[in-house]
Amino acid sequence: MSKKTLAYWKDKADALQFEGRAWIDGQYHGAQDGRTFACVSPIDGRVLCAVADCGAAEVEAAVAAARRSFDTQVWAGQNPRARKAALLRWAALIRMHEEELALLETLDAGKPIRDTTSVDVPGTAYSIEWYAEAIDKIGGEVVPADHHLLGLVTREPIGVVAAVVPWNFPLLMAAWKFAPALAAGNSVVLKPSEKSPLSALRVAQLALDAGIPPGVFNVLPGGGEVGRLLALHGDVDCLAFTGSTAVGKQIMQYAGQSNLKRVWLELGGKSPNIVLADCADLDRAAKAAAGAIFYNMGEMCTAGSRLLVQREIKTALLDRVIAAARRYTPGNPLDPATAMGAIVDRVQFERVLGYIEAGRAEARLLLGGSAVQPENGGFYIEPTIFDVPQAGSKIAREEIFGPVLSVLTFDTADEAVRLANDSEYGLAAAVWTADLTQAHEMARSLRAGTVWVNCYDEGGDMNFPFGGYRQSGNGRDKSLHALEKYTELKSTLVRLR
Repeated sequence: MSKKTLAYWKDKADALQFEGRAWIDGQYHGAQDGRTFACVSPIDGRVLCAVADCGAAEVEAAVAAARRSFDTQVWAGQNPRARKAALLRWAALIRMHEEELALLETLDAGKPIRDTTSVDVPGTAYSIEWYAEAIDKIGGEVVPADHHLLGLVTREPIGVVAAVVPWNFPLLMAAWKFAPALAAGNSVVLKPSEKSPLSALRVAQLALDAGIPPGVFNVLPGGGEVGRLLALHGDVDCLAFTGSTAVGKQIMQYAGQSNLKRVWLELGGKSPNIVLADCADLDRAAKAAAGAIFYNMGEMCTAGSRLLVQREIKTALLDRVIAAARRYTPGNPLDPATAMGAIVDRVQFERVLGYIEAGRAEARLLLGGSAVQPENGGFYIEPTIFDVPQAGSKIAREEIFGPVLSVLTFDTADEAVRLANDSEYGLAAAVWTADLTQAHEMARSLRAGTVWVNCYDEGGDMNFPFGGYRQSGNGRDKSLHALEKYTELKSTLVRLR
């Protein structure tokens, strides 16, 4: 095939068909009361389609379908190899429909097509494949006990799992939850963000085509009320959420008010990226620092939004970071040359601009700071960098979720660690140094779920658990550890004589 161009993707987009109805018990359904909301593309502001605005009736129907499918064991009762085969077929179908799904994510969320085709959709399929391949290789335990007893420890699926996921990586973040949940034998109700529901609704049909039984995988588009109802529902056994810390706290309260369902939260971040004076490659560190905050328009919970620089290299590093940031000029997300696309919607666009205005009053603007509009009606903000004199500044403490970098200066490694840990969050961090001992010592001291050394946001395979300390959440996505969230441990003791 010839090289895919902007014209190629525009033609594919024009031919694309959209599905906006909820997926419940193996079929598409509109909202019972007929309510819909407009799905607006942040690329140019055009309405892509009407999406079912689900409410209490749809939540009841989806949870009932999930409960029925679980209780009748149509999925949980299959042996692990059978579930593995169905999940692998699903992943294969996702790969077959890669261009369609990538276009849905690009049009819906404003993500560059080069990212959705290389990261989001292949990563979704890989996540499903990884858990499919793992599930028939995990056994229980035979526990030492008195000679007259046989002690067994087994894992069983927890039941009905609700997954409430964000808009920045619509399919990939969802797969980090539904793939291990389904592999373990649970039934799932997925609530995608109302800002980006289209890809989830499409893969639901592919799940049925792959042989996953009706009722096992359901998708409910809609606003925050759907998430609240799922969190309060007494027939939901577990809820996995990725989103803001404020909403995560509400979900925990709803679980306490209802049935004490398990709640797993992957929340916000304000990740520090620390560069020491002995960093061996400032060019590489600068490129990584720019990518850490400007990739995906800064709409990443792990974004390296705080760049901590040792004083003696500050000028040299910032010159390089600014040069690297200029490569992230916003452009049409359908253009394969575009590295930074559109902010997801007007609400987030105005929120980020509000933080930039706050930054102008408390810091020195080094680059950017303005909205740009390569496409009429779209939401685009240029890469923005502030030199921040006070660590307590608003832009240096609060999660912005946009292409805004705060640069802080330190003199010693101990001061860097103190600044890095001076946050309510603890999702990720990075250290750049040529001193291996110092790297290990700082990594141990940083209160974060992931620490990168001499790199940022690498190791993207499924073998590493992902999650945070403190108000960045609890539990872990990815790796075999994620299965712990969606299973119950059972001890069985058999008297032999």
